[in-house]
Amino acid sequence: MSNTGTDLVGVKDYAGADPGFDPDVYRTLLESTLAIPWRIDWATMTFAYIGPQIEPLLGWPRGSWKTIDDWASRIHEEDRQRVVDFCVSQSMAGVDHEADYRALTRDNGYVWIRDVVHVVRDETGKVESLVGFMFDITERKKTEQDLLDMQKRLETLSFEDGLTGASNRRMFDNRLETEWKSACRKGTPLSAILIDLDHFKQFNDRYGHIAGDECLIRVAGALKQAGRRPRDVVARFGGEEFVILLPETDAASALHLAECCRDAIDDLQIPHEGSQCSTLVTASIGVGTTQPAVRTGARDFLAAVDRLLYAAKQQGRNRIVAATV
Repeated sequence: MSNTGTDLVGVKDYAGADPGFDPDVYRTLLESTLAIPWRIDWATMTFAYIGPQIEPLLGWPRGSWKTIDDWASRIHEEDRQRVVDFCVSQSMAGVDHEADYRALTRDNGYVWIRDVVHVVRDETGKVESLVGFMFDITERKKTEQDLLDMQKRLETLSFEDGLTGASNRRMFDNRLETEWKSACRKGTPLSAILIDLDHFKQFNDRYGHIAGDECLIRVAGALKQAGRRPRDVVARFGGEEFVILLPETDAASALHLAECCRDAIDDLQIPHEGSQCSTLVTASIGVGTTQPAVRTGARDFLAAVDRLLYAAKQQGRNRIVAATV
């Protein structure tokens, strides 16, 4: 039967229940809605009917919807297998269902569709046909994606230092616990670098807090360039202190990265006439490496690295003190 014929969605059922029912009225109601009605004959897998609304929505001529293959081939390739497998299995089981997917348009775009499907059985219980409606849910999907993007952005902001764009202390603490447990399981080393800008109070006193903020932003940018592996964490630890967490990093590699950080700060050439150890902004750095164990704690490790940073300050600042802790 032609998909443009008179066999509308469920019209025979209604006509049988009510002899006075007018199919033309039913057709007018169906074809005046935004939803697109359709009917598929299960035995032949062909369209018995599809509403005229399909052409202005997707661009494909109404007469081109002949078989289930036409429907499947016009589903976005990333959705196709999932949707076809789900709809066929549900239909074979005689279960009403619905599916969301991207339907391809004739001009190589796509429209988000929600297909709502009802399985029609004959008097013996055998599947006879599928009837349903296609709904254009593109705007709804766009709103959902906008909300999802906003949520992800808010999550990112909650773990980001508002001034420098580096990770914040909350992110660092979470990752420290995670990487500590991972190192315990795998038996891999864990390193951390604590960086404190020398005489930064005097920098703010001499150049002002706006200049101080700009200095922190530039230093953070330089440190992020140094710690670029996917699992490295570059975080603002507080005030003028930064920390870099280095999973699966041995002592020699951590010391090398600390030297790169020190060179990167020197390369910024930020004047600091109030410093007692240089005419430029410099940093004191503590570098610690450990082999995490369940009986010890991540906080104890961090405290040990902090002591190395303190030693660098005590020894005159603008230097690196490293050790296995």
